[in-house]
Amino acid sequence: MSQVEHLLAVQNELGESPIWVPEEQALYWVDWGNRVCRLDPVTGEFRGFDVDVPITALGRRASGGWILVAQTGLSFWDPQTNECNFIIEPDADNPHICFNDGVGDRQGRFLVGTFNAEDVEAPDGSLYRLDADGSIHKLDTGFATSNGLAVSPDGETFYLTDMRHSLIYAYDYNPATGAVNNRRIFVRVPEEAGLPDGLIVDSEGFVWSAHWGGWRVTRYDPAGKIEREIRLPVQNVTCFAFGGEALDELYITTAWYGFTEQERKDQPWAGDLFRIKTDVKGLVEPGFAG
Repeated sequence: MSQVEHLLAVQNELGESPIWVPEEQALYWVDWGNRVCRLDPVTGEFRGFDVDVPITALGRRASGGWILVAQTGLSFWDPQTNECNFIIEPDADNPHICFNDGVGDRQGRFLVGTFNAEDVEAPDGSLYRLDADGSIHKLDTGFATSNGLAVSPDGETFYLTDMRHSLIYAYDYNPATGAVNNRRIFVRVPEEAGLPDGLIVDSEGFVWSAHWGGWRVTRYDPAGKIEREIRLPVQNVTCFAFGGEALDELYITTAWYGFTEQERKDQPWAGDLFRIKTDVKGLVEPGFAG
């Protein structure tokens, strides 16, 4: 494995949800708030799209374009026109509950988590599944900031990060129905390692977790044992995606959100994009079928 490369001085306040698009050989990600970012790593061409929703994450659509996960709901987004079309809102009876992170399953559904924007420590976060017909279903609840979602390569295990409880859960996932059951603790992250944030699964079924406040990325084997740690020169590591022609380059987003002026001076690369060449390969993110 190579050394961590400081790839792009983008200075995202809260970089999140990177996704590699093989057809474009480009990386998309979010600056949590109102911007989508795109980078062509070969040419170095960077583009930012300012959108009119408070965006928190991205999801691909099988038909082209994207799902934008926003605090106010889910929207379809066309980067050609930069237009957003609202499709789903959070729990209307609880306006403080907001969407946070999402992932597609292998059958074209989209799973998304929520959190309590007024109290991120409250166990009010839930997990939802959006089906291709536009129907949405609550699958589980009780999380303090539902975050970092991923599906195993065989589609039969689903992972969810309960960020403020410092837990990563695993579920049995039914590919035919999209149902989850048998929730169990996959990893309990120690306090000194920061809070678990973004989550992905590689082609070998190993789980990668970013550490908010932990200066690192961790790869766990399917039993939850640490296989490796990658240290970064910034404190808040948020998420990552495998990209490149061979899907063996790990792109890592970071953040300076919540920093004092001194902390920003001490960590001038916080909020930038990093990359590392690995000896494992990732998976292409599936697209939502709706």
